[in-house]
This record gives sequence, structure tokens and C-alpha cells, in this order.
Amino acid sequence: MKQSDIFRDNADNCLQLAERADGQPAQKRYSRMADAWTALANEQDWLDGEVSPVPVGAAPKQNG
Repeated sequence: MKQSDIFRDNADNCLQLAERADGQPAQKRYSRMADAWTALANEQDWLDGEVSPVPVGAAPKQNG
């Protein structure tokens, strides 16, 4: 299993915990943790060369 997949599994677990949380502070905390795990997964995909550092179609514009 890829490291980014493990990070995404962690994000899914946090989202499940957020759904079952008792109160808004805990729910927000788990949601922020899920966002952080997702960001780490995306970063790991980039580090592994699976995604481009520049989004497709975002090439710099040339003057002229």
C-alpha cells in the first residue's frame, strides 16, 4: 500500500470520527485533522511523482 493511501485512510477515519463526535469542537477538530491528512496524501503523491507540481492547463502565459 502506498504511503498516500495510508494518509487517505487516516483522513477517512477522521471524517468518521467527526460524524460521531459529541459536540461541535470535537467535530471541527476531526474535520481539520482529515483536511491535514488529505493534504499530506496529496503532497506524498507529488513527492512520488504521481502528480504534476503544476496543474494541467496552468502553463505560464507568454507575452506577445
